[in-house]
Amino acid sequence: MISGVMTALVTPFAKNGSLDGEALDRLVDFQIENGVDALVPVGTTGESPTVSHDENMEVVERVIRRSNGKVPVIAGTGSNSTDEAIRMTKIAKAQGAFASLQVAPYYNKPTQEGLYRHFSTIADSVDLPMVVYNIFGRTGVNIETPTLMRLASHPNVIAVKEASGNLGQMMDVIAQKPSDFVVLSGDDNLALPLTLMGGSGVISVASNIVPRYMKEMIDAARKGRIEEAKTMHYELLPLFKGMFLETNPIPIKECLAQMGMMEPVFRLPLCEPSENTKLRLTEILKSQGLL
Repeated sequence: MISGVMTALVTPFAKNGSLDGEALDRLVDFQIENGVDALVPVGTTGESPTVSHDENMEVVERVIRRSNGKVPVIAGTGSNSTDEAIRMTKIAKAQGAFASLQVAPYYNKPTQEGLYRHFSTIADSVDLPMVVYNIFGRTGVNIETPTLMRLASHPNVIAVKEASGNLGQMMDVIAQKPSDFVVLSGDDNLALPLTLMGGSGVISVASNIVPRYMKEMIDAARKGRIEEAKTMHYELLPLFKGMFLETNPIPIKECLAQMGMMEPVFRLPLCEPSENTKLRLTEILKSQGLL
């Protein structure tokens, strides 16, 4: 069972726009040194829509190699093409991934039956644990609770990353799920509420820069130290909000660049943040003691 803080890794690019493997290695080292429970490369935060499929698998392989078994790697291999998701997931398994992260198919907006068949076909085709990723705001389709519960009966479907923003739906999932099915927050600002309601942690954007503090907050919540966890949540809340001043991962990559960990390079159609956003992020980082 997976639990705790799993970092949704950014994908660093060099100034010429190519993958920056050395920066990625540094980020992986930083995460492991600060105690995160798993690494999640090439999700939304990893700019999965604009890396090529070959680059996607190159990043996954590098993260697996660099982590060297110290933490599990949950590989982002989702697609709105079921066949393509299967192909990349097979590669991730061969590379040594612990599990795959499978986003709800975007743009083609399948029905609930189509969603069920998409995820279950991947789970049938590749004997690798799967984390289903529900993010309506990005995909235009919500994985409804009855559909998710159908999927949860599959032995390879072990968890959901819930980023729908709908706390009511999240509570329904927790209330109805099998005992061995894991619910993870996909939003940092809802990580504590969801954990206190019975979730098992978070796949986090903010932990790219504050991995240890995120880990301490979630550990406190899971061990019943609620007041301590609440204090940490409110201390981190300005940072959580800052991560969405512009489209993710623009703010988190800008923060990492200001901290000297990577170049502030994006793949179009994403681009650098506005000057106003840069200034606000600098203020947040300073207030958090990160600059």
